[in-house]
Amino acid sequence: MTDGIPVLYGIKACDTMKKARTWLDQQGVTYRFHDYKSAGIDRASLEKWCAEHGWQTVLNRAGTTFRKLDDAQKADLDQAKAIDLMLAAPSMIKRPVLDLGDRTLIGFKPELYSTVLA
Repeated sequence: MTDGIPVLYGIKACDTMKKARTWLDQQGVTYRFHDYKSAGIDRASLEKWCAEHGWQTVLNRAGTTFRKLDDAQKADLDQAKAIDLMLAAPSMIKRPVLDLGDRTLIGFKPELYSTVLA
């Protein structure tokens, strides 16, 4: 969160991101969008998100980018290795990440957004 305004992290072309942005716009929620594919992401943010949710939630293992990795890169994953992978290829971060300041939401579920942002 920056200046009391939530920050939505993700990549512009993602369908789930488009759904989240449309939902936020329709609800009149003011937010900043951070495209980590073009603007990058810092280690501190990834460490914070992993501490809150676990690296297994933050790392998008179902995505194409992760699946294209060779077996050696996918082997023996832990938080440090997962963060290194996400720094090298931010499209491996599950999206969206909505930073509300005191907590973050990972993924888009309209019912959860409604409850938290009501």
